[in-house]
Amino acid sequence: MKACIFHGPGRLAVETRAEPSPGPGEILLRMEAAGICYSDIRVYQGEKHARPGVIPGHEMVGRIEALGQGVHGLAAGQRVAVCPIIACGRCYYCLRGLRNRCPERRTLGYDEDGGLADYALLPASIVSLGHVFPVPENLPSETAVLMEPLACVLNSLESCRLQPGGSLVVLGAGPMGLLHVLLARALGTATVVVSEPHPPRRERARHFGATFLVDPQRQDLPTAAMEATGGLGGDAVVVTTGAPELLAPALAAVRRQGVVNLFAGFPPESRVDFDPNSVHYGEISLTGSQNATPEQYRRSLRLLALMPQAAELNTHVFPIGEAPKAYESRLGMDGLKSLVIF
Repeated sequence: MKACIFHGPGRLAVETRAEPSPGPGEILLRMEAAGICYSDIRVYQGEKHARPGVIPGHEMVGRIEALGQGVHGLAAGQRVAVCPIIACGRCYYCLRGLRNRCPERRTLGYDEDGGLADYALLPASIVSLGHVFPVPENLPSETAVLMEPLACVLNSLESCRLQPGGSLVVLGAGPMGLLHVLLARALGTATVVVSEPHPPRRERARHFGATFLVDPQRQDLPTAAMEATGGLGGDAVVVTTGAPELLAPALAAVRRQGVVNLFAGFPPESRVDFDPNSVHYGEISLTGSQNATPEQYRRSLRLLALMPQAAELNTHVFPIGEAPKAYESRLGMDGLKSLVIF
C-alpha cells in the first residue's frame, strides 16, 4: 500500500508499506478521506512533536475492510469516522469522560500510525474505547472527515459558555476560525465578529455567517468589538491563530465576566505580558481548549449532517501519491484545508 511517512521536520515521503492485517480487537480501514490540520503543519515545521517514521493523519474516514477477533457492534463494509485519541480509560480524567486530558494519552498520526495511507489499522484500544463512529450514508466522506476539527471547535465554544443569542469575537479566519463562525451561527449566536488581515479570508468569514468583519491592520479590534456589541464587548473571544501578541487585544475585546479562550497552539517558548488587573477587575475567565471528548466527537458527526457548508473548507484535494503537496498547500494563503482522498 501507499503511505505518507513523516521522517522528521520538513521530511515527508510517500512509500510502499505492507498492508496490515487486524489482530484481536483491531479494525482495518480502507481509507476514503484524510484531512491535513494545522497541527500537522506545526509538526512538519518542527514546532510540535511526532514520532519519526509515523504515518500522519488524525482526521480520518474509511470503510471497514476487516475486523479482528472479538470486535462487536461494527461490520465489514461500514463507513466510519475515528476519534484518534488513545487513552488509558481508568485515570481521573478518563473516568469523567475527559479522555483528551488523559496523562497517558497517545494520538493516531503523531504517536501511532494514522490515516495518510491506503489502509489504516485501528488499535484495539481505540476500538474498545468506542472511538469509532459509523457515518450516516447520506453524509459524504469529504464532509464526515471534518468530525475531528468540528469536535475541537465544539469543545471551544462550550468552554466559552456561549449561549444562543450571544456574541462571539473570533481572531483569525483560517479553517478553524471559520469553523467557529459556522458552528456558532448554527448554535444560535447572534453576533459574530471576525478579525482577519487577509481580505479573501475575511470575505469567506462573511460567507460563513460573520456579522461584523475587522481588518486588524486598519482598525482597532477592541474598538470594533465594542461597536459591534453595543459597547459591552464579546461574551467570548476565541484566539484561533497561534500569535501570542493577540492575547492583549482579546482581553480588551471581551465583556466583563466574559471568556477568552486560547484555542490555537502557540510556538514553543512563547511568552506574553498582559495586565492581570484586566482579568481581576473584569472578572474575565481566561482558558484554553485542546481536542475534545468522545461525546463531543459523537455530537459533531451529527452536527455535520446539518452543516453541509462545512465541506467548502476543503479547498485543495490530493491523491495519496501527492500527499506532501497537501502540506505545501497549507503553508500558503491561497486556500483553506487540504484533503487527501483515496
